[in-house]
Amino acid sequence: MTTLEALRQRVRSQIMGFTRDQQQMSELAAPMTDTDTTFTLDSTTARNISRGLAEIDDELILVKSLDASTSVVSVLGLTNGRGQNGSVAAAHSTNALVTMSPMVPRVRVTEAINQTILAMFPTIPIFAATEISKLAPVFEYEMPAATKDIWYIVSDTVGPTQVHYPSPRWRYNPMAPTGDFPSGKSIQLLDYVTPGRAIRIVYLVAPTTLSAGTDELATTGFDDRMAEAVVWGACARLVPAYEAARLQQQSIEGTERANLVPASAATKTAAYYEALFQQAIQRERERIMEEVPNYAFWQGG
Repeated sequence: MTTLEALRQRVRSQIMGFTRDQQQMSELAAPMTDTDTTFTLDSTTARNISRGLAEIDDELILVKSLDASTSVVSVLGLTNGRGQNGSVAAAHSTNALVTMSPMVPRVRVTEAINQTILAMFPTIPIFAATEISKLAPVFEYEMPAATKDIWYIVSDTVGPTQVHYPSPRWRYNPMAPTGDFPSGKSIQLLDYVTPGRAIRIVYLVAPTTLSAGTDELATTGFDDRMAEAVVWGACARLVPAYEAARLQQQSIEGTERANLVPASAATKTAAYYEALFQQAIQRERERIMEEVPNYAFWQGG
């Protein structure tokens, strides 16, 4: 199963390449808490870390100085230097990797992955189902609070046929009065159904996002085969940052590379990734419409 960490690795490999940019790294020689204002590095690689922005796991930290004799790093601004740029101060274990000036911070990659996951819905639906028993005088029934839309409704028939026929006449109410329907969601069933018969309602729910590195893509509600689409979508969101970096020519390396990499190269690459993302989404949409028809034709759609 594809995990968040696996997705992050695939995205970073796509937008960083495999060998072109070698980041300066070290590792923690001792654990640190979420409030520590110093941390100790492996003595053999400590000199790779200098003043600036460092990344440990998913946290970004401002480095003030390194004591070369002890391999102890001081945090700029004390606790104010922890959890920078939208990251969260956290505890880190011994041997956690410390990366100096990360090209693509893990926290930004995670954001792009989750933004992509949320953007895939409702083009790629996530299904849930509930069943109700028809009550003779009742035409409107409460739906779960997580309901975003209705995909289809089928009703049980009387007799031994065991046929569940599509119900063409219904109305979804996403703003139902909470006095009658505490969830604020309801479904109005306008077809005649024999009282006591079961009505199965297949509805849509929004995806959840990923947070821990071990979280699996399947927990979002999407199938694991959507991993490729998530990678393309995340790349499309991250690559444009390289274009903005062209406006900040503060190093000889940056100035020299600007001559080799033409203007708008990043935006063109982002468009390429977006096209791959849309193609993957379209393929999955077509597959779903074949495997899980929504009986729209019963309503004239």
